[in-house]
Amino acid sequence: MINKVLVLFTFVSFLFMGCNETNLDQTEHENQKSVETATTVQDESRHGKDLKVETSKTDGEMNVKAEYRLDKDDWSFKPIGNANPKVVLLTFDDAPDKYSLKIAKTLKRHEVPAIFFVNGHFLENDENKVMLKEIHEMGFPIGNHTYSHVNLKELSEKEQEREIVKLNNLVEGIIGERPKYFRAPFGSNTDHSIKAAEKEKMLVMNWTYGYDWEKGYQDKKALTEIMRNSPYLGNGANLLMHDRKWTSEAIEDIVKGLQKKGYKILDPELIETPA
Repeated sequence: MINKVLVLFTFVSFLFMGCNETNLDQTEHENQKSVETATTVQDESRHGKDLKVETSKTDGEMNVKAEYRLDKDDWSFKPIGNANPKVVLLTFDDAPDKYSLKIAKTLKRHEVPAIFFVNGHFLENDENKVMLKEIHEMGFPIGNHTYSHVNLKELSEKEQEREIVKLNNLVEGIIGERPKYFRAPFGSNTDHSIKAAEKEKMLVMNWTYGYDWEKGYQDKKALTEIMRNSPYLGNGANLLMHDRKWTSEAIEDIVKGLQKKGYKILDPELIETPA
């Protein structure tokens, strides 16, 4: 009888210990699972932040370190530090009239950046406002080319400032941000227009060369040839073009020709600006 009791007691003891070990294992497993879950959530949180930062950078909400600085002696761009010197900047004035969107779509298809300098009188109708917004949403920076495209040297200081600030206000109302670049019509700046643009935190620039307003280059073949082989083409060149039919027809071949010569198209986001 005593032996049977001892056997029963021993059996119950082992059973109790087994249950405790099972509970301990389960507890440890749940604790480990909690740690792994917390780590995963933390990693996902960090990953989400990384994605957010990358998105912000893409949207221009994050400051990007400048790699190029404007040389006002020849309006070209010089590398800062070890940046690639063999670059050219594409710019288009008188936007958005009839061909800016087509030009932007061609550039986007080839993953090529550019600045579109706009005039206010083209933005007095809803259709062109939509066009400007679409160009901006494709990733192209918008520059200020004054409201009325007049020679600033013929205006009073107050009128000059109005031409600049009024357009910035209009552009901001359409795309949600103010232009960071300024180019005066005909390259005709005054001391006051420069101060007004700088007060608006815009980089004042002219250009290195451009031809599409000249009679001899108002067709696709002639314009392509001169833009690719101009004697003024060189490192950091600032290329001026316009919202024109022949420019929209030539731009693809112009880009391919420049790239074939080893030039990289400069991303405006890498340019040092007052902002």
